[in-house]
Order: sequence, then C-alpha cells, then structure tokens
Amino acid sequence: MNKDKRVQIFARLQAANPNPTTELEYDSVFELLISVILSAQATDVSVNKATATLYKEANTPEAILKLGLKGLKNHIKTIGLYNTKAANVLKTCKALISEHDSVVPNNREALEALPGVGRKTANVVLNTAFGEPTMAVDTHIYRLSNRIGLAPGKTVRQVEDKLIRLTPKEFLRDAHHWLILHGRYVCVARTPRCGSCIIEDLCEYKQKTEIE
Repeated sequence: MNKDKRVQIFARLQAANPNPTTELEYDSVFELLISVILSAQATDVSVNKATATLYKEANTPEAILKLGLKGLKNHIKTIGLYNTKAANVLKTCKALISEHDSVVPNNREALEALPGVGRKTANVVLNTAFGEPTMAVDTHIYRLSNRIGLAPGKTVRQVEDKLIRLTPKEFLRDAHHWLILHGRYVCVARTPRCGSCIIEDLCEYKQKTEIE
C-alpha cells in the first residue's frame, strides 16, 4: 500500500470520528490502568460492567488493596481470567504504592514492570492517558492491518513497528483508536462489512463482501 492511500484512509477515519478514544469507562489514570489490565481477552463491555461497581467502592491502589483478593474477585468474577487478573491487580497496587507514591508512571519501562502490564497495556495507557503516539496492536488491529494491506506483519510487534513507521505523523496519536473501532465494528473477523466501509475503495482486501 502506498503513502497516498494511507493518508486517505486515516483522513476518512478522522473525518468520521474526529476525537476517538477507548470504550473503557474511567475517571482517572489509575482506573484506566486497571481497566486495561482487566480487558485482556475480555470485552470492554464486560470490563465496564464490572468496574462500574468496583470503582464506586475502590478506585485507588490503597482502596483496592483493602478489598483483598476475595473482595476484588467478587467484583470482577464475570470477566475472563479473573483469578489471575485479581492477583496481578493487587500486586500492581502494591507496586504503585511502594515504588511510585500511588501515581501511575508515564514511561514504558516503569509501566511494563508492573504485574499484568505488557507492551500492549503500556501502549494504551501511554497513548490514552498521556497522549504518546503509541500503537496498541490488539487482535482487531493485527487482523485489519494484514487484511487491508495497511501494515502487514507475521507478529503483533511487526505490525506495531510498521504502523508506527508508516502512519502519517499527523494521524499517529489517534490511529490505534480508529483502527480498533474499525476492526471491532466494520472490518470484523469472520465476514467484513465491506458494504458499509468508508475506506472500501482504498482497501486491498480481495474478497470483499456486499454486507452492510
């Protein structure tokens, strides 16, 4: 895919959604971090449902620690992998208190050192909370990038690196939100909705559908 096509793709996505953001619901950087940790292999809808009650009771590292493992599990038991996630959230809260004065750090190395925080989670927090031009490649972005020819790669990291390098700078800050939303609702996994796609004529996918 050439540069002109990429520019047109992001220009159209921007025009359709000028201020994209995560669908996770949060009121602080700490809440965002916990929600992103919980969202691994789970839907944003399921996370929002659980955190709606969790954050009313506990929305600081100290308050979540006070809940304890059992109390935290009761709030998030509807989310996939909740046992592992609960343990990681408590460890992360302890680390934030002891190492960062209860403040979520704004650099990759410190974020990735927190339990349950991998590169993708760090990218989401750096981008959404701190405005860094990162690319959090999830299953939607990985599929979309390969399917339409935007930034093909055999691994998530290859796709991330290509997107960072090839996305026009003026679109980079918001690019991962546009791509996630497009992959989630239009360029879906099984049968893409090409009939309602605003970039269908720019896309290089050869098995287009007429589904809207």
